[in-house]
Amino acid sequence: MSIPKRLLACLLIWVLAISWAPRANAGAYDGHPKLVIILVLDQFRADYLERYRSDFKARGFKLLTDHGAYFTDCYFGYANTETAPGHSTIGTGAYTDGHGIGSNEWWDLGRNKDRPVTSVEDERYSLVGLPAGAKTEPGASPRNLIASTIGDELRLDTVGGSRVYGVSLKDRAAILPAGATANGAFWMDPASGRFITSTYYMPQLPDWAQSFDDGPRIAQALSEAQAPADTKSFYNVVGPTGVAVSYELDFAKALITGTGLGKDSTTDLLTLSISSTDLLGHKVGPDAEEQRQLVDAVDADLDAFFTWLDKNIEGGLGNVWIVLTADHGIAPVPENAAKFGLNATRIDLKKLVDNLNYSINQKFSPGEKIDYLLPKQSLPYLALNPPAFDRAGINEQEAEQAVQDFVPAAFASLATPNEEKGPATAKLPPSPALYRTYTRLQMAQGQLPGTPFGKLIDHSYSPNGGWYVMVIPQAFQLAGAAPGGTTHYSPYAYDRHVPLVFYGAPFAPGTYHGLVEPVDIAATFASLLGVNQPSSSVGHVLTQALKPAGEVVYPKAVPAGHARATHKRTASESKP
Repeated sequence: MSIPKRLLACLLIWVLAISWAPRANAGAYDGHPKLVIILVLDQFRADYLERYRSDFKARGFKLLTDHGAYFTDCYFGYANTETAPGHSTIGTGAYTDGHGIGSNEWWDLGRNKDRPVTSVEDERYSLVGLPAGAKTEPGASPRNLIASTIGDELRLDTVGGSRVYGVSLKDRAAILPAGATANGAFWMDPASGRFITSTYYMPQLPDWAQSFDDGPRIAQALSEAQAPADTKSFYNVVGPTGVAVSYELDFAKALITGTGLGKDSTTDLLTLSISSTDLLGHKVGPDAEEQRQLVDAVDADLDAFFTWLDKNIEGGLGNVWIVLTADHGIAPVPENAAKFGLNATRIDLKKLVDNLNYSINQKFSPGEKIDYLLPKQSLPYLALNPPAFDRAGINEQEAEQAVQDFVPAAFASLATPNEEKGPATAKLPPSPALYRTYTRLQMAQGQLPGTPFGKLIDHSYSPNGGWYVMVIPQAFQLAGAAPGGTTHYSPYAYDRHVPLVFYGAPFAPGTYHGLVEPVDIAATFASLLGVNQPSSSVGHVLTQALKPAGEVVYPKAVPAGHARATHKRTASESKP
């Protein structure tokens, strides 16, 4: 039976329309989306999104929470809640035992006997973009990151077609989530406020970045922050303010424009970490009015940034995916928590280390004053001094066991004595108290409790840092925080609870309850982009927040075989 010509014409039009429409399972290889943004707010506890919801603008946080897939119960699955591990986990979809980054810095006596090395410093390279006359510092790279990131997999699977960049005020927050194959990472020179990079990425700043640094934006930021004329540290003066947020986002806009991100036929990715919330949060804590004002300022700046993306990315926000999360939460200021009856207090870390050194000398070298623990300590890892133990003929297992044995007594010596005779007539003051300790060898060999808490410790193991003992005080107890301020490093919920919101075409808007983790970000993006998960990824694809494939629509189709955009890259933008 012949088909009427009119019906045949309709069928032909329908077939052609299908072939040119955006595929429901479109991914990185045909430029859907044009741009993925991993947005990290440093030290941004998840409850901020609810506490200050009434403050937020239409296209700031509310664009994400009201029109995206909003997960209220996202917790890191390890105990070492610091900036470098958090950003590494977000990028790799792995815990510390998978990506290797255990803290912001650690002792490596093979590289430096005078101080800890940072998670990203790399003396094999040089910094690029420093102002004339600036002090020479080691370069930086992701040398210690032993797992690939979602950006790395995107670069590999598109054979370099997709481009990946990282931006932050902090070097570790720019470098680690972007990964080893990133086209570039940019962070701020603390003194001058100029954005810099490393010869690991490029021999010199690209023209667009140089123009930004040489332009009026630094002076404008100093003026807006009412910085003194003799300011020697842009980072310390401007960094903790909302001015630094808009300054950093302006640099991100310059990067997107200057590199042509989102204009090619494969998906590009930008990791963007806002540091100001951490810089201020350490000083004033999560409950201070100043921190609320900064969160509101971030909201207003995100409103402006999202509006800019909508106007400057082909197809607008409909061609952009955004995930919002944080690298860690934060503890309340101990004095504030103590007012409610919690055993919240500050720990004198120097006194703790001195007491441990004394006890270890009594055991192995009576009458001497040998430093068996290295200086410049920070929790949760106490770093041992292997050469000192070697001279005493003590191996790692014996050394770590000795330190572990002495930690309870050292903590007890910090306790506040009860001066009253008989039962107390009022609440006793808070007092330092130990919860658990674990040696490096116990962690490396998996000699840990088979409990959820034991898994947090297991996931915190790193081969970096030499010999060490992990020391965990009771909840709400801090070491290393300045008076009136607070910090983070613990396995407790307040340090592990972070926001997680996905926005973009594939995500079904709504609020989702139930435990999820930041490791799920890389797994979910890899699945949607059609690329491999990162090498050590342990996350789950969050299928509960995905639309049916047939409902995923993008603003503009990119036909198969479409010619690559003709954006001309500079030599510094290309990485071999």
